[in-house]
Amino acid sequence: MTSESFVRRRFRIRSEGGRSLLVDSFHRTLRDLRVSVTDRCNFRCLYCLPESEAAENFYRDRWKFRSGDAIRPRWKPKRDILTFEEITRFVRLAARCGIEKLRVTGGEPLLRRNLPDLIRRLAEIPGIRDLAMTTNGFTFPKSARLLRAAGLQRVSFSLDSFDPDNFRKLTGVQGLEQVTRSVKLAQQLGFSPVKVNAVVIKDINDHEIVALARYAREEGVSMRFIEFMPLDARKSWQREHVVSGRDMFSRLREEFSLTEIDSERPAETARRWRIDDSDGEIGIIAPVTEPFCGHCDRLRLTADGQVRTCLFSVQEHDFRSLMRSTGDDEVIETRLREVVSLKESGHRIGREDFVYPSRSMSSIGG
Repeated sequence: MTSESFVRRRFRIRSEGGRSLLVDSFHRTLRDLRVSVTDRCNFRCLYCLPESEAAENFYRDRWKFRSGDAIRPRWKPKRDILTFEEITRFVRLAARCGIEKLRVTGGEPLLRRNLPDLIRRLAEIPGIRDLAMTTNGFTFPKSARLLRAAGLQRVSFSLDSFDPDNFRKLTGVQGLEQVTRSVKLAQQLGFSPVKVNAVVIKDINDHEIVALARYAREEGVSMRFIEFMPLDARKSWQREHVVSGRDMFSRLREEFSLTEIDSERPAETARRWRIDDSDGEIGIIAPVTEPFCGHCDRLRLTADGQVRTCLFSVQEHDFRSLMRSTGDDEVIETRLREVVSLKESGHRIGREDFVYPSRSMSSIGG
């Protein structure tokens, strides 16, 4: 074993309030856990599960993708998906190690039956201070009140276009009205802040950046513009279709008076600005052109129980089998600390040695 490997396998102990925290070999303390509850989704977004005819045309015309190579998601069988009890157990142990922020994701998390029951269990875990969910919002009204009553504090919606035709091109679904109605409902029910996420792709929806920011100003929501990342199931991402965060900001600054908001956390992924004379806010997340890996404090648990230490990890760590084979929580905790010690220094997007993730965003978890 090399000296570097030895150092990376050592546990770095840092304590707080009597708890030993999760610290990686680069001295980052992990506080944020993303938990995917399903790999299934009722949307077919161009940048994730590009199964629609519009997506096929986009890939073929621009990137010379082979015609007929359609994507058909292969969902995990139910037996491979973590139960609510297993998810709750993992989160409870992670919270004992200092995890404070928890975001429930998918796929589309609202496709998981009885989701409010899981939210209630997670909200009761000591140490979890922030419980949020990311959703496409299509069926949100059916369970919104139950989710709020169960303890969900925040919700983020995916909304990549404010034009009905372009929305359908991007998502494969005619659902713009349903999503905007869900955003309004979330505000009425007291979720705060309500965030709206837009993945920006050159020649697809970058002409809508200003319109989406106007929506944020008028509705008083937090709009997040996200650079296009290599997470599509076709593995056909091209850098030339990335609109940089700097370019996005330049366009927005021409239209709006913006005041930068100081970040409360070094690990914050978005640079944020208040839209003056409104309750609206915009944020720009630029992992491709301005990586924030040096302060990353995130860990991901997939729906089938694999822990990923980076969104772009090429290795996963099987906790489903471990949890199903032992009732000893200390064994789970020890393994979690070992995995965290192996967290990557950062992703390699744009470098010659970049390796495409083996899964799309839908099965990794947002």
